[in-house]
Amino acid sequence: MYLAPLNYDRFFKKVFSNIKIAKRFLEDFLDIKIEEIKFLPTKHSITDDAQIVEFDFWCNTEEGYFVIEMQQWYKPDVVQRFYVYHALNTSLQLENMPKKLIPIKDKKSKEVHDYTELMPTITIIWMVSDTLNFKVDYVSYVLTPEYITTFLQDSKEWTTENCHIILEKRKKMNALLNNTKKNIGFLQKNKLIYVFQSNIVKNKSITKYYKWFEFAQKTLNKEDDRLAYEKYRKDEIFCEIIRRLEKSLKEKGSLEYIKTYEEYQAGIARYNRGIEKKQKEKYETELKEAKAREEEERRQKEEAKAREKEERRQKEEALNKAKENSLKLAVFMLKSKITDHEIMRETGITKEVLNKLKKENL
Repeated sequence: MYLAPLNYDRFFKKVFSNIKIAKRFLEDFLDIKIEEIKFLPTKHSITDDAQIVEFDFWCNTEEGYFVIEMQQWYKPDVVQRFYVYHALNTSLQLENMPKKLIPIKDKKSKEVHDYTELMPTITIIWMVSDTLNFKVDYVSYVLTPEYITTFLQDSKEWTTENCHIILEKRKKMNALLNNTKKNIGFLQKNKLIYVFQSNIVKNKSITKYYKWFEFAQKTLNKEDDRLAYEKYRKDEIFCEIIRRLEKSLKEKGSLEYIKTYEEYQAGIARYNRGIEKKQKEKYETELKEAKAREEEERRQKEEAKAREKEERRQKEEALNKAKENSLKLAVFMLKSKITDHEIMRETGITKEVLNKLKKENL
């Protein structure tokens, strides 16, 4: 293999330990300009039982604090895990946060953290294979007023007839987003970004960041041809990346690390296929059961409909029979010289029907 895989943790850390490389990646991916970048320690003890969390990469700039996590291994908790990392990206700033004096009673004062110095945090989860079922290059999550998401998900309002209502609500939402009172816009500057390498390579987006993920994908494919990386050698930063990956590959234990890494991945792939097979079987079973329930419900509805129809037929038949009997009784009573009042009372027929019977039978 010509280059060590950039996506493997050991080699990713060796590459991104170069400040120029890290700076360039962040600038290309986030489309920003960074004047100064400072690396920060990646290992942290965060709980009473000394649980250690280790970032793949952590730095700060004038734009804020950045974490980059390379996610190659299979992890079922990828959403919750990196939400915690994102929260840590913010809370770890407390270690070096400046303090200020505030007055308390009896003309005394005390020291507290000056939270106005808190910087925005951006956490980038570089997903190598998993796409979380998205088709786009990446998905960025930020804090926004819940009113906005509720409005977007309300399908009842999104109709042509409600166009004027939608536009009016859009104005209100823009007012919410543009509110700068007490620096509330800070919330939207914090981002948790899931980046999907396989989607980016497939989509071939015309972006500054595309070549980073294309390059990373090539290193996974074990390219033996030196010309495969020729176009990257025109870029000083990528030249340094290539140099570091070449050097890393020659280091003691690297080939064994790659072999172990890939064996583990193969095992995970088999495990995932097993899980997918079970999920598929479960889905097919549930689908079959759902169809059976649907068929049973359809049969029961048809039977109920048939019973209802039969009941209506029987009721109509009974009504017609009762009507027929009433008419026969009315005719008999007419011939027996019984008064009209008594006939209508006994049979329930109207005066009009009685007069018609008289004409037909007398």
